[in-house]
Amino acid sequence: MAMSRITLPLPCSSLMSLTILNLRKEKILLKHAIPMAKNIAALKKRAKQAGIPSIYVNDNFGRWQSDFQKLIERCLTEGVCGKPLTAILQPEEDDYFVLKPKHSGFYSTTLDLLLRYLGAEILLLTGVAGNICALFTANDAYMRDYHLIIPADCVASQTVK
Repeated sequence: MAMSRITLPLPCSSLMSLTILNLRKEKILLKHAIPMAKNIAALKKRAKQAGIPSIYVNDNFGRWQSDFQKLIERCLTEGVCGKPLTAILQPEEDDYFVLKPKHSGFYSTTLDLLLRYLGAEILLLTGVAGNICALFTANDAYMRDYHLIIPADCVASQTVK
C-alpha cells in the first residue's frame, strides 16, 4: 500500500471525516476504508508536523442537538460498523470540527468561515465516500476558489472505481 507522497503546502487545511457505518451495504465500504484510514492517519501526522490544522467534517445524522463529542462516542460504540475507522482517526484536542446536514461539508455549515479564519487556500481533502460526500465537498470547495489536493489513497468509496 503506497502512502501519499505529497509535499504539504501552506496555507493549507486538511479536511477529515469520521463516519458511522451501520448499514449492511456500508460493510463493503469498510473494506476499502480501513486502509484509507491508516493512510489518512499518517498524512494527518505529517500535516500536523507542518503546522497544517485538521478539520473533521461529519454528518449530523439528523440529530440536530448532537455535538461532536457525542458523535465520537457513538462511533466508538460496540457494534457500530465504523468503530475501526474512528479508532484510527480519533480527533486530537486541537483539531476543528464541523457537523453537516447534507452531503457537502459546505452546505449550511460554518466550514467556509472557518477555512477563511485559518487562512486556508489549499484543501487537503480525505475521507468517505469519494463518490458522494467527498465529491460534493470537493465540488463546493472548487466553486469557492479553493485549490484541492485529494490523495487517491486517502479516499474510499463502495467500489474501487
